[in-house]
Formats: sequence, structure tokens, C-alpha cells
Amino acid sequence: MVEIIQDTLIDAIKLLPFLFITYLIMEYIEHKMGEKSKNVIRKSGKLGPFLGSVLGIFPQCGFSVSATNLYAGRVITLGTLISVYLSTSDEMLPIFISEAVSPIVILKILAIKLIIGINAGLLIDFLINCARSSKKHDNDKYNDIGHICEEDHCHCDEKGVLKSSIHHTINIFLFIILITFIINIVVHFIGEEQIASWILNKPIIGPLISSLIGLIPNCAASVIITNMYLENVISLGSMISGLLTGAGVGLAVLFRTNNRFKENIFIMSLLYGIGVISGILIDYIGITL
Repeated sequence: MVEIIQDTLIDAIKLLPFLFITYLIMEYIEHKMGEKSKNVIRKSGKLGPFLGSVLGIFPQCGFSVSATNLYAGRVITLGTLISVYLSTSDEMLPIFISEAVSPIVILKILAIKLIIGINAGLLIDFLINCARSSKKHDNDKYNDIGHICEEDHCHCDEKGVLKSSIHHTINIFLFIILITFIINIVVHFIGEEQIASWILNKPIIGPLISSLIGLIPNCAASVIITNMYLENVISLGSMISGLLTGAGVGLAVLFRTNNRFKENIFIMSLLYGIGVISGILIDYIGITL
């Protein structure tokens, strides 16, 4: 139990800088920039899925958290958020490097995630824009960053940028510690080998279960999936499925910061569906590295 608590604290502390920087940026936008500047940010999201996917491939749990907070504040589009989630690799890259996996293989895997992330994000934004243009859209429904402040009743305007950023950071940090602690207990008592036995060389069931594991809001998900692939327990398709849905603690933060529960369920289901379909197609086509 002591080891679980230590791992939980270490995982959570790693996210602190990302949380604070994200909230600092958001609070600066809310306090210092006018409505015109906010609208420019909102309307400049056509390249969002591309930039989000590129930035998301860096090995860090914190970027998905940053993207989640920005989406909750409606600074980025849904397509951009999904692109970040799909391309985020968490601990995959460090594990591959430590296991001396060929750089070419690593680049191919990153390229697959990058391509899927970009195309999925662009398609989602395109469909959403088509849906909006087909009916009258109420701009008031497009929330701004301020709804997070209202939800927490922190009176951000009174506290200033720095104090407000610290307030939000501490709230989410404590929430992450709780979620991570629960996840670490489950992984500890079930064990990686048991989880691996659920997906062992099963063409369709593999991506289905692997994508489900990837949804676990913890960097441990990518560690489990990557190790299983390196040990030839799961196929390339199953690994890609799990890594696509593995957005670190991004989903946990989404349910905390975005006050639209049905929308959060939709986002999680969308992410899961893309992961499953991508993995099945990769195995069906017979792509190997």
C-alpha cells in the first residue's frame, strides 16, 4: 500500500507543471484579452487537429490534461481535443527507447497515430461545422473559459490571474490523486499478466478490450499495452487501439472540468470507437512493423 501511495503521488506531481501552466494561460486569456481576441482564437481552429496531433505525440501525460482544460474552456475544438487524445503516447516512447526498439519502428507507430489523429480530428470538425451551418446556432451555447470559474465559485475576477490559476490547479490536482490512487490499486491487485490474458492474440476481441484498457485515465494504461506488445502478447492492431484511446488522465479531468455529462460520454465513446475500428482495420489489412 505504501508503494501504491508513492506511485500515485509521483504520477500526480508530474502533472502539476502542466496543470498550472494551462490554467495560467487560460486565466490570462480570461482576464487580459477582450472578446475580439477570444473569437480569433475560437475561429482559428481549422489547423487545430493538425497541431494537436503533432504536439500530442510527445511522451507526456500532461498535454492531454492541458488540451482537456482548453476544450472545457472552449478555446479549442472537439476535433482538436480528439486529435490530441488519439496521438498522445504517454509512456510508450520512453519504454520503446529503453527496450532498444528500432527508431524506424518507433517512427512508424508514431506516424500511424499521427495520421489517424489528424484525419479523425479534421473529419469531426468538418461534420460539426456542417451540422452547425444547417441550422441556427446559438453562440451563447458556446461556453467560454469563465464557466469553469463559475462552476468552482472561486470569484476569479477578484483573485487575479495567479491566485485563480493556483486555485484551479489545486482542485484538479487533488482530483487526479484520488482517481490515480483507485486505478493503481486495481492494477496492483489484478496484475498485468491477468489483463494480458484477456486480449491474448484475439483478432477482434483484442482491439475491443485493448481500447477499453486505454480509456483507463492513467499513464499505466500505455505502460501495460506497450509491454504486452513488446512481449508479443497482443497484435499491432490491438496495441494501436489501446494507445489511441490512452489519453492519460485527460478523460478524468474532462469529467471534472466539462459540466456536460452527456457530451463527455459521447467524447469517450467516440474515442473508443475510433480506437477499435483503427485496430481492427490494421489487423485485417495485415500491417506489420
